[in-house]
Formats: sequence, C-alpha cells, structure tokens
Amino acid sequence: MQEFLLLPSLLSADFARLGEEAEAVINAGADMLHLDVMDNHYVPNLTVGPLVCQALRHYGIKAPIDVHLMTKPVDRLIVDFANAGATNITFHPEASEHVDRSLSLIHKHGCKAGLALNPATTLQCLEYVMDKIDLILIMSVNPGFGGQSFIPSALEKIADVRKLISSRHLNIRIAVDGGIKTENIGQIAQAGADMFIAGSAIFNHSDYSEVISNMRKQLASVRY
Repeated sequence: MQEFLLLPSLLSADFARLGEEAEAVINAGADMLHLDVMDNHYVPNLTVGPLVCQALRHYGIKAPIDVHLMTKPVDRLIVDFANAGATNITFHPEASEHVDRSLSLIHKHGCKAGLALNPATTLQCLEYVMDKIDLILIMSVNPGFGGQSFIPSALEKIADVRKLISSRHLNIRIAVDGGIKTENIGQIAQAGADMFIAGSAIFNHSDYSEVISNMRKQLASVRY
C-alpha cells in the first residue's frame, strides 16, 4: 500500500487570503493542495480557473497541486491548467467525448492523469484506459458543493476499485473526495483509499495542524 496523502480542498479556504491559506495548510502538514474547478454547466456552481492555479505558483507555493475538473468539455482546460502549474489533473468520463485522448493529453503536458467517478458512475469506464490512469477519484458526495455528508456506499466502490487495481498489478492511487473528516478517514483508508481530500473538516477548524495531525493518527491505526 502506498503512503497516505492528505489534500486540503481550497474550496473551503478563505479566498481573500488564498495564498496565505495554501501556505498555512502545507506548513501544517498537508501533502498537496486540491483545486475544485466547477463551471456552472457540468455542475451547479462556479469556482476557479487556471489563473488561480497560476497565482498560487506566483505566490510561492511549491507543493503539488491536484486539479479536479468538474467541467465540460475538458481538453482546453487540461492544457491551461497544465501550463498554470498543475501537478495532477482529474476529470469525469461523462465530460469528455474521448476519454483516452483526454488522458493522453494530460500526460503530454507533463501532469499525472486521473478519472473521477460520481456516486452513480460504474467502474465500466475504467476498463480500457487503466494503463493511462495515475489516480482514480471516488466521489463520496455528488459534485458541485462543499460541506456535504459522506455517502456510505462509496466504501464499497473504493474496495471494488482497489481489487481491480490489485488484480492488474498496477500502481494507481485511489483518492476520495466528499465528507471526509477525522471520524471516518480511518474507515475510508481501510476500504482501500490512499489520498484524502478534505475541505471544511480542515478549513473550518481553528488549528490546521491539530486536525491534520488527528487525521494522521487515525490513518496510522489502519491495518490491512
């Protein structure tokens, strides 16, 4: 099993102080930063674009930036975010006419590629592109808003994805996004996840170091 990674979602940060917030959670022990990109088309909300990613880099953020595209179409934004300093770029298979081509485009521009699965999305979309995927993002809420509650059926999907990866002997990470908090992160890891995206659970806490440390304590107790 790969090491566990914690990714605070900047969707829940104070946007008036985004550079400071990003720096603070990295200094508090986070591994990466997560950017939720919503277009008010594929999902019912509008958030950030490539200029925000670029601004974080110009601010001095050196940590990896994990970009989740909740947009349709995706290919133009893949190029723009790659050029803006993204490390990982993940998109939804429903949002691309040519999933294989979009994954290849991410790699062409020097980023790691991921596919995001909504709660009702089956694993069938992974079947013929597993060799091009670096991470699979399991949505444990319906995309579009922060602060939602974890959907329990995601645990079964995480376990199924872990079995699929293991059966093919591939090195693919499993990320989970939605409703993750200190109380359930251990259970989510036990199901097979190794990347954990948390927004309000971290940014609504007065001490980022404390909540991140408590999450790591829960992860340390996970046994396979």
